[in-house]
Amino acid sequence: MRKNWKCRLLIMALMTLLLAVAGCSDGNKQQKSETPTEKAQPSAETTDENEHRIIAGTVVIADILDKLELDAIAVPETEKTLAKRFNELPTIGNAMEPDMEIVKSLNPTDVLSVSTLEYDLQDKFEQLKIPVQFLNFQSVDAMLSEIKTLGERYNRIEQAETLVNGLQKNIDAVQTVAENKEGPRVLILLGIPGSYLVATENSYAGDLVKRAGGINVMEGQDAEYLSSNTEYLHSSNPDIILRLSHGMPDEVVKMFDGEFKTNDIWKHFDAVKNGKVYDLEEELFGTTASLQVPQALGQLMEIFYRK
Repeated sequence: MRKNWKCRLLIMALMTLLLAVAGCSDGNKQQKSETPTEKAQPSAETTDENEHRIIAGTVVIADILDKLELDAIAVPETEKTLAKRFNELPTIGNAMEPDMEIVKSLNPTDVLSVSTLEYDLQDKFEQLKIPVQFLNFQSVDAMLSEIKTLGERYNRIEQAETLVNGLQKNIDAVQTVAENKEGPRVLILLGIPGSYLVATENSYAGDLVKRAGGINVMEGQDAEYLSSNTEYLHSSNPDIILRLSHGMPDEVVKMFDGEFKTNDIWKHFDAVKNGKVYDLEEELFGTTASLQVPQALGQLMEIFYRK
């Protein structure tokens, strides 16, 4: 009996010890398995960065992405110098006619283009089910609003505010000076190879002219651009004629020169008689707003109020 009792005690002790060891072992395994999981959790910022594969559809958008400290996976073809962060990136062809096969192959989450190209490009993107957003850069205020929206969307609110505030400060300074001056009457011609249009105050160039104190002779129109009627334009009596080139600047300037020499009506414009015809740089005066707003306004101020 005594031996049986001792055996039972020994067996119970061994079982208790085994259970205790097994419990510790399971606890260690559980603790070890939890630790790597916690470390593998990416931060919210890292997740956001990895979620977005952005294609910059235009040079202006590439410039804005750079200022917002955002990377892209592709950019448009351009002779202009882009930020270093975009070096060695694939290109998608011309901004107005991107190579859709290349765009599709890059598997973007966001293609950012401009609203002036929406009519020509929307169907192509929809057919290939490529996510695209057309940003409104048709005026200075519209561009500033879009920059703020991009900052919120991509967690770059601080960078967007810095960019917008810097631009707005320069714009306000120009407008303050312009308010105290008598602005000229201005005719804006937008030339494309083979023809030209008249820009109203609703165009980007028209917006710049207005901010610099100029009076657009085509004010009160709903459209951005109108077809040219030289007899009507002559009756508008502009003090200054601005000629903008779009597409192929050198060819457009030659076209304008030929038009002004061969069409006798231009000789009767006071602006032509007084040598107040100016060809503006495409880089500063495109069809959509850009980050070069301060430089463009500065050039207009010099033209409008030079003595």
